[in-house]
Amino acid sequence: MSAPSKFQEILRSDAHYQTSTLRVEDAQAIIKKLIAPIQETETVGLFQALDRILANDIISAIHVPAHDNSAMDGYAFSSHELQGEKVSLSIAGTALAGHPYTGEVKANSCVRIMTGAVMPTGCDTVIPQELCEQINEQQIHFSALCIYKGDNRRLQGEDLRLGQIALAAGKRIGAAELGLLASLGVAQVEVRRRLTIATFSTGDEIRSLGETLDAGCIYDSNRYTVFGMLSALGCEILDLGVIADHPDALEAALRHACIHADAIITSGGVSVGAADYTRQVMAKLGEVEFWTIAMRPGRPLAFGEIHADGHSAYLFGLPGNPVAVMVSFYFFVQQALRSMMGTRITPPLSVPAISAGKIKKRPGRTEYQRGIASRLSDGRLQVKVTGSQGSGILRSMSEANCMIVLNDDRHDIEAGDVIEIVLFHGLI
Repeated sequence: MSAPSKFQEILRSDAHYQTSTLRVEDAQAIIKKLIAPIQETETVGLFQALDRILANDIISAIHVPAHDNSAMDGYAFSSHELQGEKVSLSIAGTALAGHPYTGEVKANSCVRIMTGAVMPTGCDTVIPQELCEQINEQQIHFSALCIYKGDNRRLQGEDLRLGQIALAAGKRIGAAELGLLASLGVAQVEVRRRLTIATFSTGDEIRSLGETLDAGCIYDSNRYTVFGMLSALGCEILDLGVIADHPDALEAALRHACIHADAIITSGGVSVGAADYTRQVMAKLGEVEFWTIAMRPGRPLAFGEIHADGHSAYLFGLPGNPVAVMVSFYFFVQQALRSMMGTRITPPLSVPAISAGKIKKRPGRTEYQRGIASRLSDGRLQVKVTGSQGSGILRSMSEANCMIVLNDDRHDIEAGDVIEIVLFHGLI
């Protein structure tokens, strides 16, 4: 008997694993254990680095800011001058950004200073010019009660210290990160290569856009929603179209996808009533588990790894119903792909909201209902469902701005009950 694979070892070691029904969090945990990040990297310039994943820590080679500097247009002076209620100081000179004042600042003196200019030696405080009661070419006058020692001074290294980790490996580079890298003088960064994801739909009833709809047929929407979700993650996409319900066609598509992609996402063909050859073909090419998840929508899910011609790829078999495809992607596939990218994984941020009405809920399964959240007059969030929650009603995803997450132990929800929602802005 051959030794069990890593896949089978993890399944056997999971106390919650059952082939009949899996809880959402257990399925997520199994996928997380089996996913490994890609190791290949490339070096790109900052203008090409947006939305890429850092491969290594970025260590600051300088202090940011490099010197103490002024946070305001005003006058720099020593806090020792803050004696009594009224302060009068002579103006010794001017400090501009990029042009420091290098002279001596004597007692009872100050330096006119612009925002970003280096603080003159001996000065530790800046009074904004608008707080001065009187200003002429030689002197300023102000109340000592309106300013404190150290006000309006940015300290050397208060943003980053020399040798400090500025950005950790696994960080997704956004607009703020681009600016931070530039502030450190970093012109190029090493990033993980982009994932390539192959995707196709299955089913003899599925028609591509432009084809004639015969009786009982539907246009393929899943490839386009999957395309949109993958694009938002920054993946390269290999679209294989619609694959006919035939074992040879399915095997050829999977082999091609395995050779040219890091992961494969299919829609349709993984439910209990699907043709037996789907399981046979996937078993022939690797190890794939067909799960029934205790959730709605999206009960059927296939996950595993297939092999072809010395290549391997993770496989995610999603249900065929459009909403179920999106829900399954966001709560299973998205986290797995981010793990493959080498990014740090954080679960979607949920926030409490007041239910605007009654929501029917069967205990024993996690439900993802589409909701519309709005702000009440007292500042709390209120949420209502979009209407019918059928897994084929893709319009509900378009109308919603959040997902209502009802955990498996919840029963019917009454109006006024507090429930958890995940805003699409944080999820998608």
